[in-house]
Amino acid sequence: MVGLTNTFDCNYIPGNQERLLVIQEQQLNDHLFEQLLGMGFRRNGNSIYKPHCPACQQCQSIRVPIAEFSPSKRQKRTLKQNVDIQWQLSHQHAEGHFELYERYINARHSDGPMFPPSREQFNEFLICDWLEPTFIELFHQDKLIGVAVTDLMPNSLSAIYSYFDPDYSKRSLGSLMILLQCELAKVLGKRYLYLGYQIDENAKMNYKRLYRPYQILTAQGWQQQQ
Repeated sequence: MVGLTNTFDCNYIPGNQERLLVIQEQQLNDHLFEQLLGMGFRRNGNSIYKPHCPACQQCQSIRVPIAEFSPSKRQKRTLKQNVDIQWQLSHQHAEGHFELYERYINARHSDGPMFPPSREQFNEFLICDWLEPTFIELFHQDKLIGVAVTDLMPNSLSAIYSYFDPDYSKRSLGSLMILLQCELAKVLGKRYLYLGYQIDENAKMNYKRLYRPYQILTAQGWQQQQ
């Protein structure tokens, strides 16, 4: 089932109006989702959506071609700075996931649509009935300090959402988790890492061009930029 939401206040650009094209389909799976990712859709819980705004084209789908990706000097410093951090993969919520998410939202996004955080909202946002999410868990001295919720498809990975311990803000853990997703994609032989939407006018959403080279979805298809 495909539907179009009513317009509502944009969560990313103050003063703008937002509208979404939403797909709710019983037969969704990783293969179909990967095709929809290539068309600019994203996942939120069980639903697939794509911005369909009346007077704005600021949300640009962006992905990293893994075989060509090379960390910048700054990103290499981030990796070096965090050599004492261990990471592992999990396919289910572990103890402390929500508590970490709650701390992160309260500290970093108290002005956003996910505040105040709740377990119901957490589950509806991240968990999916037709695709098992993968959780990249970061640990420092056996303490859980970060989680990158990631979807694995046949030929790509999709970064759904990452959150981390606010006490480790100087560690650039948001950047580290994207770099780890790139590393995981390379190890698994995936072609792309989908990063969601690049929004140049939003300071919290305009960092994704730092992972180069990258591709932006345009009316002419995916266009690579260095």
